[in-house]
Amino acid sequence: QVQLVESGGGLVQAGGSLRLSCAASGSIFSINDMGWYRQAPGKQRELVAGITRSGGTNYADSVKGRFTISRDLAKKMVYLQMNSLKPEDTAVYYCKITYYLYGLREVWGQGTLVTVSS
Repeated sequence: QVQLVESGGGLVQAGGSLRLSCAASGSIFSINDMGWYRQAPGKQRELVAGITRSGGTNYADSVKGRFTISRDLAKKMVYLQMNSLKPEDTAVYYCKITYYLYGLREVWGQGTLVTVSS
């Protein structure tokens, strides 16, 4: 069974930084892409940052220049460095990994709360 566990969320003041981590465990050997999503209260879940199998990255316009996604495939981990945080970044952050196992599959983490105070 494949599981993702996020960590690193918490309370931070505006302008501060946090680093989120997501660790994958289980039978996940051929990772396709990895991404971070977030969902604020009353809003839909949105893509924050993604990194493809080949290493290409993409970011939501609202976080470009402030957030950086990275990964360590050997450790099956994906990270999100968040700098210059704003109150509007407050949300539950989820990681998602797609991988190949008799077809393309996806798995989500349980989420970690990030709260940015003004």
